[in-house]
Amino acid sequence: MWEELRPLGRDSSSGGYRRFAWTGADTDCRAWFRAQAEARGLAYELDRNGNQWAWRGATTYRDVAPGEAVVTGSHLDSVPDGGAFDGPLGVVSSFAALDELRGRGTEFTKPLAIVNFGDEEGARFGLACVGSRLSAGALTTEAAHRLRDGDGVTLPQAMERAGHDPEAIGPDPERLAAIGAFVELHVEQGRALDLSGDPVGIASAIWPHGRWRFDFRGEANHAGTTRLEDRRDPMLSYAATVLAAREQARLAGALATFGKINVEPNGVNAIPSLVRGWLDARAAGQDTLDTVITGIERAAAERAARDGVDLDVVRESFTPVVEFQHALRDELGALLGKRGERPVPVLGTGAGHDAGILSATVPTAMLFVRNPTGVSHSPAETAAEDDCVAGVTALADVLEGLACR
Repeated sequence: MWEELRPLGRDSSSGGYRRFAWTGADTDCRAWFRAQAEARGLAYELDRNGNQWAWRGATTYRDVAPGEAVVTGSHLDSVPDGGAFDGPLGVVSSFAALDELRGRGTEFTKPLAIVNFGDEEGARFGLACVGSRLSAGALTTEAAHRLRDGDGVTLPQAMERAGHDPEAIGPDPERLAAIGAFVELHVEQGRALDLSGDPVGIASAIWPHGRWRFDFRGEANHAGTTRLEDRRDPMLSYAATVLAAREQARLAGALATFGKINVEPNGVNAIPSLVRGWLDARAAGQDTLDTVITGIERAAAERAARDGVDLDVVRESFTPVVEFQHALRDELGALLGKRGERPVPVLGTGAGHDAGILSATVPTAMLFVRNPTGVSHSPAETAAEDDCVAGVTALADVLEGLACR
């Protein structure tokens, strides 16, 4: 499975993946998912929001009593030039865990589904977890229809071009009501497991996090003739804000990153008229995150005023802290603890996931697989084969405990 999936959407120049929502690479990944489902005799289903489902013991969620289904899976899309493991490891491991359970001769007592949530990374339209947000009602249909990519293509236009009906998107409460537990396996996006020496861990919580857009508007002018003291250069304000974000995050023990920027007119010999930067900020607690954002906005405003630049700040998305259901989390710990004396570590994460979106309405939990370098969202992202196998075994043990009793 891994070798079949590996070349899909991979850029030969960077070695990274460009599996963006509703593009050709995304279509190829979706075809791979459907082929894996059908090869195992699973009932394939595409929901109204473009999320893919593979059912064992049911043909659709309508065959399932409320709270009866056990679901696992993740996503197949990527960030720009992302790594091979973020998302796909969870989907591949889900199919492999089902194979493992069948090899054990396990008898299922509950319906099981494997899911591929669409547009988790938000690389194309700027909003993460679009597929799960729509299903959970955390993203309205109207707001989804307003999403545009960098070329001005709207989400409905992209979906329609890929053969999906955009008029069908919206909340899917009956489907989610059928789920009694959702367990997502994911490569760890950090080094906690590497430092502790454990191949697999259990998630405790997802930090509150969000994205803010900073628009610095100055005055375009000639770079070779305009005196420094006559300039209204928004790039100076932006640069100072980047440094301020790093300092505020350092002081608070949080994370703040400007990772995307647009410049107008974007000429080498032109002073910019507009610099638009996107801030990603995360912290272990809401109060800490609020403090960091307030500090960054204050620093940006002060520098913009000094440079004669206008500033607008827009919060484009936000996800509050997610505490995974303690009962399900503890159950995972008990199920995995049977294999050895050492308890499975429980750790928090600053990365967002579909499991975090669903947690508001569905009991959710997460398993992490060790990442020896801690690098993620990069072609250098990796995990050892033995650790991946340990993740499959752990997921199979969990599914056996949840769906086969």
